[in-house]
Amino acid sequence: MKHRLLIVSAFLICLFLVAACATSPTGRNQLQLFSSGELARMGQVSYRKMAQEIPEEKNQAVNRYVNCVVDAVTASLPGSAGRTEWKVTVFDKDDEVNAFALPGGYIGIYTGLLKVAENQDQLAAVVGHEIAHVTAKHPNARLSTQYTTQAGLQLINAFIGGQAGGGSKEIMALLGVGSQVGILLPFSRSQESEADILGLDYMARAGFDPRESIDLWQNMARSGGGKPPEFLSTHPSEHSRIQTLQNRMPEAMELYRQSRQQNRIPQCRRPAGL
Repeated sequence: MKHRLLIVSAFLICLFLVAACATSPTGRNQLQLFSSGELARMGQVSYRKMAQEIPEEKNQAVNRYVNCVVDAVTASLPGSAGRTEWKVTVFDKDDEVNAFALPGGYIGIYTGLLKVAENQDQLAAVVGHEIAHVTAKHPNARLSTQYTTQAGLQLINAFIGGQAGGGSKEIMALLGVGSQVGILLPFSRSQESEADILGLDYMARAGFDPRESIDLWQNMARSGGGKPPEFLSTHPSEHSRIQTLQNRMPEAMELYRQSRQQNRIPQCRRPAGL
């Protein structure tokens, strides 16, 4: 009898995991145990924690510039992502060359990134990449893999309720703000490559020059001197990233050409002095 129960339990677990599997935008299979509502709530809690700890940039010209780029990219996103009202915050932290996007429509840009992204197109490359992690549901996949146990699910429920305590930073890291909270839990190589491909398409659809993405990653590598910035330390090597972008560039350039024909021509003025 006990043996039969084990077999039935194993069978039900297998059915559950198969039902919970989803296909990413590029065709990868990934585990998705959480609803969009649960992910949005976790994103909201994470964003509020970040906003409480890091001061916002007060310069209106800088905020207008960043919002201009983000608005252009998000307006051209496919499906529900294009209908999401994205909340953008510029964090005043010049030594942080980084950015993030969270489920629920939250985007954070650090002023340190604005010194490395030399123009609107390069900033759009980062924005597109970070949003791609959300649209491809990478946070859901990471959380689903990490927290399939009952204890893990209880921790996530506590986090949503604002009572996660010591586990909150790990959950925030899995959502995509790892280095910012002191825990490095990088996305997998396949997830990073997928975000590169989707992000390239997103910026091109919005009318930003996708060729600038390659210059951006080269700037990133140079900006750290002997040590790469935190953003690159959790990402694939410069060579592999550029190769991925170059392989995708013909399709991206066609999207860029179409967007220009449709008069999607962003004019986001980068403030002097950045």
